[in-house]
Amino acid sequence: MRAMSEPSAPGPGWHGTTILAVKKDGRTVVAGDGQVSMGATIVKANARKVRRLAGGRVVAGFAGATADAFTLIERLEQKLEAHPEQFARACVELAKDWRTDRYLRRLEAMLIAADSANVFTITGAGDVLEPEAGIAAIGSGGPYALAAARALAGFDLDAEDIARRAMAIAAEICVYSNTNVIVEVVS
Repeated sequence: MRAMSEPSAPGPGWHGTTILAVKKDGRTVVAGDGQVSMGATIVKANARKVRRLAGGRVVAGFAGATADAFTLIERLEQKLEAHPEQFARACVELAKDWRTDRYLRRLEAMLIAADSANVFTITGAGDVLEPEAGIAAIGSGGPYALAAARALAGFDLDAEDIARRAMAIAAEICVYSNTNVIVEVVS
């Protein structure tokens, strides 16, 4: 039996970062903070958790175990090469492999991937989720960034302004996130 003071283990992808995607007025941005934590210790403040794929047509951000996330990013890149100009299909194929492959099933990470028209959250449960209102977030600071971005979406701000402000709010609340934010715009 677990001691009362011992924290429970976080779910895959929900510990240690904030990734946010915002789609508004024909522009899509993916933002990620730079903090890498090991327990209660910050080991790096400027990690790059947002990557351009498919010659820059797709941007993906990851939360969770870094090695696991890199494996998933590489697999997504392979799916994008196998299914050029079929972004949604590439994401679905990755999710299918992730759910059925014995090795991939053990990976503890989540992805947000976006092209100029779509934003998807991809999970190891086989989910490829297209968010309502074009806003998605993952990581321990994800719920804070998501709430802030939804609140800001009704104001006269563009997608990048919304993402930057929402990420700043998440960093003020989530101890596993910081203000070293990388923002990639998908044209």
